[in-house]
Amino acid sequence: MKYGIIGTGAIGGYYGAKLAQAGQEVHFLLRSDYEYVRQHGLQVDSCDGSFHLADVNAYLYTKDMPTCDVVLVCLKSVNNGKLQSLLPPLLHDHTLVVLIQNGIGVEEDVQKMFPDVQLAAGLAFICSAKTQPGLVNHQCYGSINLANYSCRDEAHMQAVVEEFRQAGIETGFVEYHEARWKKAVWNMPFNGMTVALLTQTDQLLKNKFTRQLIRDQMMEVVNAAQHLGVKNLDATFVDKMIAMTDSMIPYSPSMRLDYDFHRRMEIYYLYTRPLEIAREAGCPMPKLEMLEAELRFLEASHY
Repeated sequence: MKYGIIGTGAIGGYYGAKLAQAGQEVHFLLRSDYEYVRQHGLQVDSCDGSFHLADVNAYLYTKDMPTCDVVLVCLKSVNNGKLQSLLPPLLHDHTLVVLIQNGIGVEEDVQKMFPDVQLAAGLAFICSAKTQPGLVNHQCYGSINLANYSCRDEAHMQAVVEEFRQAGIETGFVEYHEARWKKAVWNMPFNGMTVALLTQTDQLLKNKFTRQLIRDQMMEVVNAAQHLGVKNLDATFVDKMIAMTDSMIPYSPSMRLDYDFHRRMEIYYLYTRPLEIAREAGCPMPKLEMLEAELRFLEASHY
């Protein structure tokens, strides 16, 4: 299949490069490092084995890209308004658009922009960063789950899962709401707490007080999700996420990097939207509501 990558950063750069390395036709939309990648290619320094793509299909504008069978949207959700102009040149009648983005509610809002487009969620569990032109630093993990939101052809989605697996990417096919809320169990505590306390994941878990707070915040997400009818999500999953984070290298999640580089943080879909949904369902998340308020304060004073 033919793939398009919108947002060739830490996530889009990694998954797109893995697909290209495996022989798939991949077209990359770049911004600040377009000229660098055109001249020097794309380097992936990975814990699973580093590699270099010398010949990259690189573009500054989607109007110059071909239509694609699969489009991976790896933009930060604060930039989703740009999809109204970025996506249409890449679409044909059967294109599957996979939103590899953080938060709750992104698919619903993108679907309003494009009522007929087939959407799926991409839930990545990966430690990856891109802080230099043309260089993706993949530090650990790397799996991704795909969840159907509005794809009319499930066989098409299954084919995408298989091509990801053939590229050496651990990939699952999961239920949509379960996948989004499971991702929130990790994202909501760790993204915001690393910003609020100017720290990394390992330090949050080494301190007994913040370790307990992280667990309490995770359980707030689990309780809200259960209240909303989400299956296969309980305290066992929380313990698994904490254990996996214990085994990570010290890590700054995407929101911490956005804060450090004075970029807008993804507060709306990571916090505001799920907190609203939980309150409306009669299951508020007070500790995470406090964290959202702290992030709003930092955002207002930081930009």
